Amino acid sequence: MRSGQITHRIKIGRLKFLTTTFCTTFLALVIAAPAMAELQVGDAAPDFNLPGSDGNHYTLGQFKGKKPVVIAFFPKAFTGG
Repeated sequence: MRSGQITHRIKIGRLKFLTTTFCTTFLALVIAAPAMAELQVGDAAPDFNLPGSDGNHYTLGQFKGKKPVVIAFFPKAFTGG
């Protein structure tokens, strides 16, 4: 097999990978779109599950009607970026 044929096969392989990745991502977004409805001001927050800094997982529903919930998000905390 010549190097030109190998290069062509690599390009075809990359194209197939990118096409498959794009189609999979597109389908996931189309399927998930109804579940990702935009919240409006005044809407109740959806129940969710997050890990706490103590290692336990908590749901918003655990605190409903009991105490205020504050979510602190630090996207680059403790990272090199």
